[in-house]
Amino acid sequence: MIHSLIVVRVKKAPETQHDPIFKWRKLHVFCHCSYTAIHSIVVPMKKRIEFFFYAGMAALDVTGPLDVFNAATMLLSQKGKGQDGYELVYSSLKPGPIPTSSGLRFHADKRSGMRNMNSLIVPGGMKAEATSTDPAIVQAIDKAAKKAHRVVSVCSGAFLLAAAGLLDCRRATTHWLMVDRLSELYPTIHVEPDAIYVQDGNISTSAGVTAGIDLALTLVEDDYGPDIAIEVARILLLYRRRPGNQSQFSSPLAMQTKVSKRFADIFSWVENHLSQKITVERLAEQAKMSPRTFARIFTSETGMSPGRFIEQLRIDRARELLETGIDGLENVARESGFGREERLRRAFQRRLGISPAQYRVHFVRGERHET
Repeated sequence: MIHSLIVVRVKKAPETQHDPIFKWRKLHVFCHCSYTAIHSIVVPMKKRIEFFFYAGMAALDVTGPLDVFNAATMLLSQKGKGQDGYELVYSSLKPGPIPTSSGLRFHADKRSGMRNMNSLIVPGGMKAEATSTDPAIVQAIDKAAKKAHRVVSVCSGAFLLAAAGLLDCRRATTHWLMVDRLSELYPTIHVEPDAIYVQDGNISTSAGVTAGIDLALTLVEDDYGPDIAIEVARILLLYRRRPGNQSQFSSPLAMQTKVSKRFADIFSWVENHLSQKITVERLAEQAKMSPRTFARIFTSETGMSPGRFIEQLRIDRARELLETGIDGLENVARESGFGREERLRRAFQRRLGISPAQYRVHFVRGERHET
C-alpha cells in the first residue's frame, strides 16, 4: 500500500441553506494507489455566538439570552446531536473584566470581530446611549457585524446598532422608555414602540430585558425548530413564548403609567365594569365633567381617546381570560366587554396582529408542549 495524501473538503453545516461555509483539512490515509482526491462531506458544527461587552451594560441582557442558548445546546447534546448547538464567545474592545451596571463583572475572552460568527449580540444598559457616542466601540461593533450572519441587540443595545448605521431604514424596537429618544436621534429608523422584538432581515432588536429572552427563543426556533425552543422555555421555567408583535405594554400596569392622577379613579372604575356597556357619558359622569370636556382633557393628558383606552383594557382582560384557559371565545368576548366574538377578533387583529385563537395557541398550548 502507498501512503498518500487525500485533501478532504469538509463542508460545515450551513447557517442557512444560502450560507455555506467551507473548511479544508488534510488527512493522511493508507490506500492502494497514489492519488489526490476531493470529497465533500457534511459535518455539523456549533453556531458561534459572540456577545459584545462594554462597561455599564445590563447583566440580565447577557445572562438571559445566554442561558437560552446554553440550554438549547445541552438539550441537543442529550438528543445525540452534540455537534449542533452554540459556541458562546465573549468579546470586547480588548480582553479582560468588564463591569456591568449592577457592579457584577464579566470577562471578555477575546477582541471583538476576530472571526466569522453566526450571531453578534449587543446588550443594552442605562449607559448604552452614552456608549454609542464612543467611536472605538461603534467601529468595533460595525466591524464585528460585517462578520456576522445575524446581528442582535437587547433592550437599549439598539442605540449601539443605530450608531453603527446598522438600523438605517430598518424596522426596530427598544425599551418603551427609550423609543422616543431612539426615533429622535435616528429618524431614518422605523421604530415600532409596542413590539417586544422586531426581526428585519438579518438584524433583530428587542425591547426591555426579558424581551431578549423571547428573541433568543425565537432564534433557537429558527435554528433548530419549535420543539427545542419549547423545551428550553420549560427548562428555564418561562411562563410563555411570546411572538414579536405582542405589545410590550401588555399589562394594566403599563396603562396606569399613562393615566394621570386626575383619572386614577376612572381607571379603577373601568376595570371593575368592563363587562358592561361603557360610554363617554358614563365616564364623564364618574369624572364629574361634561362629556365634551372629559373627552378633550382625557385625550390631552393620556395621549389616547376614551374609546381606545377602554378597548385596550378590554384586550388586556381578554388576554388574561385566554391565558387562564377559559372555554369558548364567546365567553371571553362577553366577560371582557366586547360582547360578540367577531368584535373581539377584530380588536385583536387591529391591536396585536393575531387572532384570539392564535393567541391561545401561542400562550396556552405552547406551554403544554403542543405545537
